[in-house]
Amino acid sequence: MGIRMGVLLSGGGTTLQNLIDHIEAGALDATVACVISSRDDAYGLVRAKNHDIPAYVISRKAYGHDLVGFNQAIWKHLRDHEVELIALAGFMSLLEIPADYVNRIMNTHPALIPAFCGQGMYGHHVHEAVLAYGAKVSGATVHFVNAEYDNGPIILQEAVPVDEDDTPDTLAERVMALERKLYPKAIQLFAEGRLQVEGRRVRILPATAESEPSCR
Repeated sequence: MGIRMGVLLSGGGTTLQNLIDHIEAGALDATVACVISSRDDAYGLVRAKNHDIPAYVISRKAYGHDLVGFNQAIWKHLRDHEVELIALAGFMSLLEIPADYVNRIMNTHPALIPAFCGQGMYGHHVHEAVLAYGAKVSGATVHFVNAEYDNGPIILQEAVPVDEDDTPDTLAERVMALERKLYPKAIQLFAEGRLQVEGRRVRILPATAESEPSCR
């Protein structure tokens, strides 16, 4: 079964599907224990239902300015399902992190952090900014989540070239293909107990036969 994951999303759930596909192919030692969406019309909820995964809607709008209540509702479901690692998958709300989940929440970003990141930099906004700046490379980053947007310790990062005739769509396609590869890889390293966080640095430890699914 591997580690128990919770997936938080707000939209189509393509990242969720990618993780499910890797699990079913035996390439990711994990189980999606639950899915939480901040929107009731997110197609990711349908994907969860199709795979018999418990799914919940915790609407950000329903809580108004009550960010504490919103977060408490999320954490109740995650704890009820004994989630060990949380994967953000296009989750468009601010998540407050309790002390026992520090370095146990991952996210992916469609650029090479610390470039083209931060509040408001998501989706096509990122690729448009990369092209407008004239950058010659972009890429994907998988990182742990902290209290600031796109600021947590970097786990994995790879680059892709920016072609002369790229549009936001063509660049996005190349970057998303890279994200689909890196995110399951980072989660698998976590499951094998091979991620050691030292301040802002994440060391990838050598594989051992006795590796346990935990983040040291």
